[in-house]
Amino acid sequence: MADPKEIVEDENKIDTVIADDITFKGRLTFKNSLKIKGSFEGKIETDGQLIVGREAKVSADIRASEVNVGGAFNGKIRASKKIELFKKSKTCGDLVTPELTIESGSVFNGTCIMEEKN
Repeated sequence: MADPKEIVEDENKIDTVIADDITFKGRLTFKNSLKIKGSFEGKIETDGQLIVGREAKVSADIRASEVNVGGAFNGKIRASKKIELFKKSKTCGDLVTPELTIESGSVFNGTCIMEEKN
């Protein structure tokens, strides 16, 4: 059996990482890529990529180009390019995106609206 797809193997290729021992609440904006390994609650806005790591717990309203979920997510995601829900992830909320990938073994409870790519 194949190993679950790693979201991003090399964290050196990610612009910013919120470590697993960090809890962050508030509004977060950035331009390129961010990986959350800890806890986040609030609002996230970016034209770049957001990665929710396997250990992460995120409760947020997200607007991004691309969102990859490997951990626990609760809230709303609006992605202009795509959303990927990886094996062992738990997503509860509303998704709006032109492209959605849900790996076998992930949990998704909520709604999804598929829009055309811009």
